Amino acid sequence: MNLKRRCTAAAAVLAVAGAGLLGVQATAEATQHARPKAEKCPALTVSAGWYGKNRARLQRMIDTYGRCGEGRGGAKPVATFDWDNTVVKNDIGDATMFWLLRNGKIRTPERGDWHTTSRYLTTTAAKALAQACPATRATLPTHRDTACADEILSVYTEGTTTSGKAAFAGFDHRRMEPQYAWLAQLTRGWSTRQVQRFAAAARKENLAAPVGAEQKVGSHQVTGWVRYYDQQRDLIRTLKKAGFDVHVVSASPEPVAEVWGRAVGIDARHTLGIRNVTARGKLTAHLKGCGTVRDGDDSMITYIDGKRCWINKEILGVRGAAAEKVQPAARRQVFAAGDSDTDISFLRDATGLRLVLNRNKNELMCRAYENGDGRWLVNPMFIEPKGRKADPYPCASTGYTERDGGQGPVRRTDGSVIPDQRDTVYGTPTASSGSQD
Repeated sequence: MNLKRRCTAAAAVLAVAGAGLLGVQATAEATQHARPKAEKCPALTVSAGWYGKNRARLQRMIDTYGRCGEGRGGAKPVATFDWDNTVVKNDIGDATMFWLLRNGKIRTPERGDWHTTSRYLTTTAAKALAQACPATRATLPTHRDTACADEILSVYTEGTTTSGKAAFAGFDHRRMEPQYAWLAQLTRGWSTRQVQRFAAAARKENLAAPVGAEQKVGSHQVTGWVRYYDQQRDLIRTLKKAGFDVHVVSASPEPVAEVWGRAVGIDARHTLGIRNVTARGKLTAHLKGCGTVRDGDDSMITYIDGKRCWINKEILGVRGAAAEKVQPAARRQVFAAGDSDTDISFLRDATGLRLVLNRNKNELMCRAYENGDGRWLVNPMFIEPKGRKADPYPCASTGYTERDGGQGPVRRTDGSVIPDQRDTVYGTPTASSGSQD
């Protein structure tokens, strides 16, 4: 293995070609010539669960861009990871919301007006919430008031009231998901440290619960477990050892993501999530802005194009309107990992490799399977992977979500349409139970 890592970039290209991959893939991974290694390079140690040549290609990227390669002119190469269903199985935002409801930790809205919790909440939803959750005390008794818990749960998980009416409207679908934002907004009135304690309690319960466990919230059974992916823990550890600047970019509230990230070596400075505006040491129902979006405007979170903006602003140091734009290749992240359409913009920005865990998300899988520049890696989920999608992904017709929520074709940078793609990477040779710490 050490001899292999001492090979020149030319030999790496020949190896890729010999494996039958497209020449463009070899070119993408050999854009920088790796010098002979004078020291042992950090190596991935977990082999189970990786599909095809994915692990080998990740290792080549680490060797090329990390401290054993020529690097990027002295600057640390940047790696960015989504969190939910990318580093862990299941959703830490959901886990936190369920805990808040089960423990009665959601504050009554200001003046009892649910519109104050989200600018996008419909009048119908605000009335339904007010009826189900009378403003009689500082915190809502959702731990014993089933009707109130059910209404909040429905608005959060389904985006509808319990009667099936739309709960949110009027938002930009490429930079805001109001259901995700609502969790952060419902932490109003607590301090960051208090929310971190709530998240830690939810984390402890969800890691202790067996795989497949459910929990009761209101009158409903919901997911009750989370696991760290051993493969992603190994990848993050190896990237850091190789000198990469590794960050998590999540659409969960930032205090929640910070609690979960510690176990994989990601500290608060390297964690991006939905950020609340604070006042007098407490979180408010308003959100921090990015690019042209001001604090308190509440119209952009770390979601699709919003993830690009926050990465550019906080990690790459781009300020103002420019943070919303694609940056020159030399300034962008080398590696990115994600699992959903919510991650598509920051994945496309990665210049080295882009790892996708297949959850059958249309736009993401259209771009990953088309693999126009040879830098996309598709892998089944490491725990409970999805089986093969029977129908092709509707790339040429409805795979793309427009800003107004409409659907259209998925287009390349030059405007041409990506044809429908078949699902070819599914299941997994070895399913892992994941890590519980």
